[in-house]
Amino acid sequence: MITFNKPYLTGKETQYIEEAVRSMHISGNGIFTKKCQQFFEQKYGFKKCLLTTSCTDALEMCAILADIQPNDEVIIPSYTFVSTALAFVRQGAKIVFADSEANNPNIDADKIEALITPKTKAIVPVHYAGAACDMEKIMQIAEKYNLLVIEDAAQAIDSFYCRGAINRAPTQRALGSIGHLAAFSFHETKNIISGEGGMLVVNDERFVRRAEIIWEKGTNRAEFFRGEVNKYGWVDTGSSFLPSEIIAAFLWAQIEHLDDIQNRRKILWNLYYSNLLGFENLTGLGLPNIPSYATNNAHMFYLTCNSLDERTKLIAYLKEYEVLAVFHYLSLHSSDFYAQKHDGRKLPNCDKFADCLVRLPMFYELKKEEIEKICNVIKKFYEK
Repeated sequence: MITFNKPYLTGKETQYIEEAVRSMHISGNGIFTKKCQQFFEQKYGFKKCLLTTSCTDALEMCAILADIQPNDEVIIPSYTFVSTALAFVRQGAKIVFADSEANNPNIDADKIEALITPKTKAIVPVHYAGAACDMEKIMQIAEKYNLLVIEDAAQAIDSFYCRGAINRAPTQRALGSIGHLAAFSFHETKNIISGEGGMLVVNDERFVRRAEIIWEKGTNRAEFFRGEVNKYGWVDTGSSFLPSEIIAAFLWAQIEHLDDIQNRRKILWNLYYSNLLGFENLTGLGLPNIPSYATNNAHMFYLTCNSLDERTKLIAYLKEYEVLAVFHYLSLHSSDFYAQKHDGRKLPNCDKFADCLVRLPMFYELKKEEIEKICNVIKKFYEK
């Protein structure tokens, strides 16, 4: 069976975990945590990074930092993982769902402004499959209405936005460095992993100090350990968001091999694309659409079928040939939990992706011959 995902180990994970254990500081915010955070700040220009136990935790920190209050409105795409919405629902927010673009699952930036009301507090673009949303448009809208932008960059490590000049900055900006806040995931399905794990990115100076306090259970403990205060205490709300040094040690082993991992994944992605390019013209099958302003971090290779029935049959057919392909999100606006709270607008593009998108196997150790087999099975299915 060609599985959908296989976590890649660089070989240094257990060595660094042992080093963390021997250091006698395994509770978090130790040497490996600091090394990981400093790496991301220096490589991608993030102002402040804080590792978290998950991307969900990072998003919850974003919701707290944004001071989301009951009945505040937050605009998010409907085609996303539940954590994107849940972080703000927990604060009592009303979620206002936006549709996807017609040719890729990202939020349609041209439809955001019509959703803004006096209660709107934040926009949360999700960079699906690591491809950038139209951040220039989104930031312009946010500035016009004095809104916060929180990037859900769970899938977007080492990916960039490349159009125009946001706030007169360089034309290429790392995803996660553009909004006021951002959240990343290091779940085992992501490009670099720590099993479970995530990271909060703070790009707005207003939130830097409070982020660290919320991260440390509402205390100024981090300031105490840096010698900035002579004792620490409870000064704000917060929770235990920081991961153990064992998780950070695992992640550091992955970070050391980031370029190799990325290069390999891009080779695999391009193999899929070159094998299927042109075939979509005969079948109506959709290949991934990477906007001109986005780079491709090869997080995912997906296809868009013509119907739910077609996708169901394709997944079953691939499984007959021992290939595990999977669908992805269901539309959140029609979920059991939130359907009655949604305002009733139709969101046809995100519903299309919910019904028709299928993800193909994508992991470091996937072989060229396996990709060729998968593509041949897909072609055989449509020829039938």
